[in-house]
Amino acid sequence: MSITESLLKIKSEIPDTVTLVAVSKTKPIADLKEAYTAGQRVFGENKVQEMTQKWEVLPKDIQWHMIGHVQRNKVKYMAEFVSLIHGVDSFKLLKEINKQAKIHNRTIDCLLQIHIAEEDTKFGLSENELLEIVSSEECATLENITIVGLMGMATFTSDEIQIKKEFAALKSIFDRLKNKASKNIKINTLSMGMSGDYKVAIEKGSTMVRIGSSIFGTRNYT
Repeated sequence: MSITESLLKIKSEIPDTVTLVAVSKTKPIADLKEAYTAGQRVFGENKVQEMTQKWEVLPKDIQWHMIGHVQRNKVKYMAEFVSLIHGVDSFKLLKEINKQAKIHNRTIDCLLQIHIAEEDTKFGLSENELLEIVSSEECATLENITIVGLMGMATFTSDEIQIKKEFAALKSIFDRLKNKASKNIKINTLSMGMSGDYKVAIEKGSTMVRIGSSIFGTRNYT
């Protein structure tokens, strides 16, 4: 199945209320161009340098999402153009994004990453750490970021019951966070679900899914 066929099949399976992020990390420009021609405008990358290189040569109506773990010293390279940063897992990182966005006279949307998986290798905040950030006076002073929601990754397992439980837990935190709306907190996005579990994620309330291999085929690990 071609990239175009795979993309259109997935789009037919997800509601209009759910945003599809085509995870294009490690994929060549030609693959992204094919997806773009098929109508895809939101792409996700996990390495800042690779995303920047693709941004420089591809059409400027693409929304670039940073979906990987972000090092603070790399924020400056994507602050000019990134649309949404999914994996914000510390207040220090949030402050750096605000600082770099201000330099470019922009406001950058951010998702706070919550740790829901039973895997130590996954990054993310606890609910208490999340509430500490969004309730802090210092957070309220960050004028060049907007916290628009949450992101989380379920445990990599074939146990659908466990996956459903983890997604339900994240949705519960998301619903409680909606009460925290303020000048720079506007909760409307719940990013959960990837190629292997996006249907379960949507069932549990996801508004954004990150799908790579089901569109572009097996990833090239380099």
